[in-house]
Amino acid sequence: MLVKDKNMQKGDTLIEALFAITVFSLVAVGAISIMNSGVATGQRALEISLVREQMDAQAETLRYIHDSYVAAYPNSVSGQPSGDWPKIIANQITQASTFGNCTPPSKAFVINPATVKVEARTTITSNVQTYSQLRLAPVFSSEGLWVEAVKSDSSNKYVDFHIRACWDSLGLSTPMTLGTIVRLYEP
Repeated sequence: MLVKDKNMQKGDTLIEALFAITVFSLVAVGAISIMNSGVATGQRALEISLVREQMDAQAETLRYIHDSYVAAYPNSVSGQPSGDWPKIIANQITQASTFGNCTPPSKAFVINPATVKVEARTTITSNVQTYSQLRLAPVFSSEGLWVEAVKSDSSNKYVDFHIRACWDSLGLSTPMTLGTIVRLYEP
C-alpha cells in the first residue's frame, strides 16, 4: 500500500496561477469594455431623444406662429404670435450654414416655447454642458440649438427653416449634430 507524504502533494505551479490570472483579467477587461460601450450607446440615444424633443418643440412653435399669422393675414398684431412672423422673415438668409458647423450664423434665432417669443442670436451659446437644449430659467438661453430661416428660390412662396443642434457627446472626438427642415408657405 502506498502512503502519500504530506510534503509531496501536487499543487498549481506559478506558471499555471499566472496563466489563470491572465485569462481572468482578459475576460474582465473585455466585459468592462463591452459594458462601457453599451452605456455610451445608451447615453447617446438618450441625448438624441432629448435633443429631438427640443427640435420638435421649435418646429411646432414655428408652425403655431405661422398659423397665427395666416389666420390674421394681412393684419398681423404686434405683441401676438402673428406679430413675430415678420420679424422671423426679416432674418432670412440666402443659404443655410454648413451642416456640422457648430457656430450659429449671425441671423440665427430660437423661439422660447413657453412665451412663444422669438429670441435673438445673443441668447444662443455654443457652450453646451450636456446636450443641446433650451434653458427657461432663470434667464432664457439656448445651448447649441438654433433656427435658420432660408429664403426660397426667386418665387418667395415658402421659407425653409433649418433647425440645428450641436453638442459634445461622451466618448466621441467630434461633436454630435442633428438637423431638420420645416417648410412653411407664405399666404
